[in-house]
Amino acid sequence: MNATKQILGSSKQSQWTLLCKLAAQDLWFDRKVSLCIIAALVAVIAPLLLLFGLKYGIVSQLRSELLSDVRNLELRMLGNGDYDNVWVDRLRSQPLVGFTIPLTRSLNTEADLIRDPRRFVESAEIIPSAEGDPLLQASITAPELLAPTALGDVVLSASAARKLDAIVGDTLRLRVLRKRDGVDERGELTLTVKGILPESRFSRPAALVSLELLIALEDFRDGRKVSALGFDTGDETASAARHYARARIYARNLDDVAPLAEWLKSQNVEVITRAREIESVQAIDRVFSLVFSVIAWTAVIGGVASLIGAFLANIDRKRKDFALLRLLGLGKWAVGFYILIQAVLLTGFAFGIAGLAYFAGSTVFNHALGANLAEGNYVCRLELSHLVLAFALSLLAACLVSGIGGYRAIRIQPAESLREI
Repeated sequence: MNATKQILGSSKQSQWTLLCKLAAQDLWFDRKVSLCIIAALVAVIAPLLLLFGLKYGIVSQLRSELLSDVRNLELRMLGNGDYDNVWVDRLRSQPLVGFTIPLTRSLNTEADLIRDPRRFVESAEIIPSAEGDPLLQASITAPELLAPTALGDVVLSASAARKLDAIVGDTLRLRVLRKRDGVDERGELTLTVKGILPESRFSRPAALVSLELLIALEDFRDGRKVSALGFDTGDETASAARHYARARIYARNLDDVAPLAEWLKSQNVEVITRAREIESVQAIDRVFSLVFSVIAWTAVIGGVASLIGAFLANIDRKRKDFALLRLLGLGKWAVGFYILIQAVLLTGFAFGIAGLAYFAGSTVFNHALGANLAEGNYVCRLELSHLVLAFALSLLAACLVSGIGGYRAIRIQPAESLREI
């Protein structure tokens, strides 16, 4: 009562401060009931956090494993076609495309790599690359590699580097053969190793080069003059627009692989994808989402119903106290705010305890279920943004529930306290 009298004689700002103190002291005085409400909230929030943590952790882990193999993002074109720069630019402009670069005919995407007479690779794959190439992007186990930009730059696959006994900074020779007018000719170019791909990115002997070099190899084999390969003899390079046989195509993300394949099919381009592996992860995601949604809505509805009952019962039990507060001059909206403060305090304490229960449970899950996973992987995990969102939703639900109780509280008339005198 003394706190209530202070409210009446204080300024508006101190009135709300004292109202908050009164609400907190009331919860502490009636702590047995408060603990029951907190326990009910924890029983709803903690399992939902663990369930969503498992959903997010397992699905994220599976998606991470898929993304670690960039071949899952690749759409491989079947056969050779006839595509000009206009078509390549139209393909590159598609929002579903993460990276694309044209390819020459299959016979012109091979060359010999030589370091010395004992260290060489015959018929290595010559693959065009550029900035943004998924094969060069950083991963958990490897840093990002610089794309070959100059004619003499090369990025070797792990198997090619092993056969050549080459490291970054070494030089080697690229050799390509042709037969022109019955005479065997050999073109050569000195390359500098700018990087080495991890074995997991590309297992076959290969060299990533600039598109300019790949075009030069095709022109050389077609009997044209290519000064870069040491030949000033041959036909002049055709001035007509360049045409390509295929393209390297990568989707922007896993969800874009299937739509991009459909778009290419509409362009009469047949491709091969790893749609089955991607669909399996998406199916797991859908199943988890369905299970989580059913359990979450069931728990939330049950929790909200129990909280409404607890708040209404508590208000009925304290009708005399609320009527006395009104009689002493506390406005009806202040009474509603009083209920809201208590709901927020109870929810805050409950979410803190539920958070501790989640961290304990997730540690057990990750230790028991993640024993066979690589280091740094997990099966149960929530980001900070998820916890913040969960806390905000918990507060929102508490405010809605307290609104029902507050509406009942503000209808209590001050005269009810006089009936007990």
